Amino acid sequence: MDTKELLKKVRKIEIKTRRLSDHVFGGEYHSTFKGRGMTFSEVRQYQYGDDVRAIDWNVTARYNEPFVKVFEEERELTLMLVIDVSGSEIFGTQQQTKREYLTEIAATLAFSALQNNDKVGLLLFTDQVELYIPPKKGRSHILRIIRELLEFKPEGVGTQIASPLAFLSGVLKKKAIVFLLSDFMDDNYEKTLRITAKKHDLTGIRIFDPREARLPNIGLVPMQDSETKQLRWINTQSKKTRTAYAKYYEQQVANFEALFSKCGAGTISCSVEESYVKKLLGYFKARL
Repeated sequence: MDTKELLKKVRKIEIKTRRLSDHVFGGEYHSTFKGRGMTFSEVRQYQYGDDVRAIDWNVTARYNEPFVKVFEEERELTLMLVIDVSGSEIFGTQQQTKREYLTEIAATLAFSALQNNDKVGLLLFTDQVELYIPPKKGRSHILRIIRELLEFKPEGVGTQIASPLAFLSGVLKKKAIVFLLSDFMDDNYEKTLRITAKKHDLTGIRIFDPREARLPNIGLVPMQDSETKQLRWINTQSKKTRTAYAKYYEQQVANFEALFSKCGAGTISCSVEESYVKKLLGYFKARL
């Protein structure tokens, strides 16, 4: 994509998603993810009714009278967008691919964070960490994130969710709001998910195309795995084959929901044919 076309696409996404974040998600985002951490502000003399556990014993000893530590709610937050750019994300049978759809969701969340004066970071992954942009504030930073989502060409094609989660543990020292966007066609990431969910406010957003859930009965057709590039001929006339495929897909979805719930993380499932606006708003309101 040339520079002119890229800038046009970035601007189009900005106009659409910023309007949503300003008029729809801004207040909901702030209410849902307002600062929950407490940071030290000052010390003052003890007053009747103060919690004795807040007494600063060093200052008390120095002045020979009780002083307490005063804490205030930490308002500045960090939003981390962890996004799957593996081969399966280019799948799409309707108006847009899964990657185009998740780009809009990510941009909407980013502009909501911007309105709240929060920092926003980006982590793109496949079966490896592909790109890390440290959290920063500002519109120009958000536009850079959108540009990367639109034009980044990953080296890998597979999906390994454990890799970006392990990477986050090393780069994010303070608690952050983490949105993990993927189709979650992966296994063996429970351990890193549990560690991430314990440290951060984690939400998994599953992006899917309804055509992925069922095999159509269209005879013998060649199918290529978008990640492994393996080509196989599949007899879709076979009811046994269609049933096995549907069962496998349903099991992957059930595993995603059960695993996140077990680890204390939130989940949202969005079809590319649905309005993500309603899904996000419903999720935000349910958390209030």
